[in-house]
Amino acid sequence: MAEEQEQNLETIMGLIVNGGNAKSSAFEAIYAAKDGDFDTADAKLKEADDALSAAHNAQTGMLTDEANGKHAHVGLLTVHSQDHLMTAITFRDLAGEIVELYKRLAQLQTAK
Repeated sequence: MAEEQEQNLETIMGLIVNGGNAKSSAFEAIYAAKDGDFDTADAKLKEADDALSAAHNAQTGMLTDEANGKHAHVGLLTVHSQDHLMTAITFRDLAGEIVELYKRLAQLQTAK
């Protein structure tokens, strides 16, 4: 039982860490785009996607266990990890749009 709880805690912390990393990379992408460094912005968005993919895989494992009848204790930390992940996903989506806006702005300024 303790091993199962420890494994669940590792998964939860993985969601929090990967969600945080994704959000940080998305912020860095916006800052790079704002400075006109679109190669870095694209690389940072890719980093965010990679972190979200890792988190999504962990989350899918939790959902698969639940569907198979292996119910995990849902505490505040579990809820927090899900909130953290969903916020990171939303922020990554918005960061991608902001980077695209900066790219279009740069193209318009170059065309003048």
